Amino acid sequence: MAQLESIRLDKWLWTARFFKTRKLAAEAVSGGKVHLNGQRTKPGKEVKVDSHIIIHKDHLSWDIIVVAINAQRRPASEAVLLYEETAASRLKREQDAAQRRIERQFLHNDVTERPNKKQRRQIHRFKQQ
Repeated sequence: MAQLESIRLDKWLWTARFFKTRKLAAEAVSGGKVHLNGQRTKPGKEVKVDSHIIIHKDHLSWDIIVVAINAQRRPASEAVLLYEETAASRLKREQDAAQRRIERQFLHNDVTERPNKKQRRQIHRFKQQ
């Protein structure tokens, strides 16, 4: 099989398993969540080996270099081989994840459940007084 020289950006993001569908990848690119070589781009822009891609998804951010191109979506273990993440990006992502874990731990301790029927009645009586 001949090695591909370039592929659409949305298709590459899908094959590299950053997005579950090509439509989601295309929407992220159109929405400015993905930058190719430091610039905002369109989903149909061609990606080549050594292209620099910055991806923002939810609370995560990746700064990657394209190492290989594959036209078909393969297992996650093979998809990881399509790109190389910079060390700074990996470190920042791990720090952000640790920070969110700490925040989530404190938030869940303070949050209580919804009041039950008896407690709601007590609240209403208290407000009426």
